[in-house]
Amino acid sequence: MTGEHCGITPDYSEISIVEIEPEPRLNSYQRAMVYANNIAEEMLGRYMLLTWYDRDRDFESPQHASECHENSAIPGYVDYALNHGATLKIDFYQGRYVFFFLDL
Repeated sequence: MTGEHCGITPDYSEISIVEIEPEPRLNSYQRAMVYANNIAEEMLGRYMLLTWYDRDRDFESPQHASECHENSAIPGYVDYALNHGATLKIDFYQGRYVFFFLDL
């Protein structure tokens, strides 16, 4: 259960958030990543992808970041992004694919 669902919400006050549901639907993580990279380049110019999550496959990067957050309301990939300077969150289809970027 993520923080948004149990009453604890991550502090996104320093992060720009883009929530999108492109049509036609993006049906792969790879397509979502290309789309997210284009948005990041447009919004940030130079950027670095910090973390990502693919709900379809239940994969995240950094790998195993959520293992130490097993009983935490905030997923590991979110905590990692927030504590490593993320400035942009791009969320596709309400959490299906999520990407955090750092402005360089």
